[in-house]
Amino acid sequence: MAKRVLVLCTGNSCRSQMAEGYLRLLNPAMEIRSAGIAVHGVNPLAVKVMAEDGVDISSQTSNNVDEYAGTPFDVVITVCDHANEVCPVFPYEAIRLHQNFIDPSRQTGRDDDVLPGYRQTRDAIKAYIQRISEAGFVL
Repeated sequence: MAKRVLVLCTGNSCRSQMAEGYLRLLNPAMEIRSAGIAVHGVNPLAVKVMAEDGVDISSQTSNNVDEYAGTPFDVVITVCDHANEVCPVFPYEAIRLHQNFIDPSRQTGRDDDVLPGYRQTRDAIKAYIQRISEAGFVL
């Protein structure tokens, strides 16, 4: 059976969606899910910058972590400090990984002004997912 991975952040709109997209691309046989402490919907600018890198996350959904309470994940990855601090305790053992990434959705201004921040976060998440995949944490 394929390994199950959950990516968790605060709103499940940007960072966890990006990480889910890269995990799916690098590990297509695995069951990858993302969730948030709250549900804010998939951010259209996150979809845009991921498409620029050839990854389509437009069909991914924003989910609350409570939806996965009974799912036995092998790996839980938190991608923001808030989610790491309030991450629920799951009733099974899972490898826990954490890396805080800047939340690009907190920027204000026109799309053209904030897109560089989204790209910076996207690139940092891509490098992290490649690193943990190569290290065997999610293979």
